[in-house]
Amino acid sequence: MSETANPRDIVLIVDDSPEALGFLTEALEQTGFSVLIATSGTSALNIVDRITPDIILLDAVMPGLDGFETCLKLKANPAISPVPVVFMTGLTETEHVVRALEAGGVDYLTKPINIDELRARIRVHLTNARSAQSARVALDAAGRHLLAVGGAGNIRWSTPQATRLVNAAMGNDDGLDAVSTHIRTWMRTRDTARENPFTIRQAGQASLQLSLLGTIGTDEYLFRLTVENHQSDDEVLRQHFSLTHRESEVLLWIAKGKSNRDIGEILGLSARTVTKHLEQIYVKLGVENRASAAVKAAHVLHEG
Repeated sequence: MSETANPRDIVLIVDDSPEALGFLTEALEQTGFSVLIATSGTSALNIVDRITPDIILLDAVMPGLDGFETCLKLKANPAISPVPVVFMTGLTETEHVVRALEAGGVDYLTKPINIDELRARIRVHLTNARSAQSARVALDAAGRHLLAVGGAGNIRWSTPQATRLVNAAMGNDDGLDAVSTHIRTWMRTRDTARENPFTIRQAGQASLQLSLLGTIGTDEYLFRLTVENHQSDDEVLRQHFSLTHRESEVLLWIAKGKSNRDIGEILGLSARTVTKHLEQIYVKLGVENRASAAVKAAHVLHEG
């Protein structure tokens, strides 16, 4: 039956009305969806920290954190931002509809909810979201470090590889927040300057370069991320220790205090490959561990 949902489809319903939650939960579970419920915006944010739903039905008017504010917070989370949010509202004034869409909603339904219409809207938005997600997965599988940014500088989505690259280069797990701040500055520049790549530098960390690839629709910018090439430092280490190009890159990151995992993510190498490069580096430097290798490399670089 076309009415049957994929067993893995998870719907998060956010509504402060027990009657609405019960009615919607029963109807959607009969269709085959797995249903999660939240009675407040704060509760919804806690749930998505643990489980990523496939679609979110969000009441616009709730005490405390209302639906509009909740949606903005959901969309600020790169892991959740691709999930479609459908507003449910008794408010039909144009300003409320516009506010729902500006907050990141893809659609809205007027209460009382017509279940047949709701099911149809859910199917459409799930299909659209999966198409977009498939494109992102394909890009990531191809090793693309990409992120998409809204017109206000908010990060709408990033490929997992881009997220890992940013966090490794920025030295923390909230690297995308820092990148978003820099992008907002970029958004305020004149249009002519936007065509040029720009670099984010952070003391003691790698420099990230962002290149604008183009626009998606009218209000989404697609960027490619690269770690700024430390060619001069590579060359110093390569010539001094007779290393290969890749060995010198690994040693450079060792000198900067990065772990094997970080180095693998930055250079696109497996952990096993990084380990094998380290074995050769130790031999060529005449050392037995990474600490000694880091000291030798740092000494050479400071001399240079």
